[in-house]
Amino acid sequence: MKAFSTARPVVSGGPQAPGVSLHHTVVSQIGRRIVAGDFQPGETLPTADETSEMMGVSRTVLREAIKVLAGKGLVESRPKTGTRVRPRADWNFLDPDVLSWRYASVGNPDDVNALFELRRAIEPMSAALAARRASPVQVAQLNTALERMEEVGDDSDRFAEPDLVFHQTILRMTGNELIGSLAALIETALILSFRLSNDNPEGQGHSLPLHRAVAEKIEAGDETGARDAMLVLIDNAEQDVRRWIEARTPSQGHKP
Repeated sequence: MKAFSTARPVVSGGPQAPGVSLHHTVVSQIGRRIVAGDFQPGETLPTADETSEMMGVSRTVLREAIKVLAGKGLVESRPKTGTRVRPRADWNFLDPDVLSWRYASVGNPDDVNALFELRRAIEPMSAALAARRASPVQVAQLNTALERMEEVGDDSDRFAEPDLVFHQTILRMTGNELIGSLAALIETALILSFRLSNDNPEGQGHSLPLHRAVAEKIEAGDETGARDAMLVLIDNAEQDVRRWIEARTPSQGHKP
């Protein structure tokens, strides 16, 4: 029977990461295992009693965690048959937790494709709409984020925050409330993309002219230019990620 690790049991009152609840920890431990493929679609999870004992939590905590996972489309619970993993087609891959579990260790080119296809589907059009509708105050906010990026230069740890603000600001500059709400929805996708590209040993200074081009096109009201500049920026970010993956993938020697 597959089991959940008890190497670091989760116990009420025990050591927890700052700001992380027991409930969230249990959700993450089970969710990561499912998304990683340790439990395949259609497979039944260990019983509530077995899982509670293995993880060192009460059945109440476990029951609430399973409800959260069900809400993300990962599992379904039925009387007498237990909790089963649902088909991947039912998973909510835009859920921030599911996204972060999926990209906990990136090395699959298909995952990289999916992440950047999502960004290309949303951000270039958002940049074009921002160029059409942005107010002077919003343009100033975008330039402030750009200035902060320029101040930190190649300090990847400090670069990520203003980089995220820059992209989210553009989504909200569209004036479309649905897209504005999407800014929060895809925050995790953006963070994951930035995290991977920010591991570039050459830093992020090379991306500043690309960000500046986007901001300038938006400020000039150039919709086509803003869309195209954002596409170039995303293309370059994807190249950074792929170089990062290739550099960490052991080369396969040819057998004689």
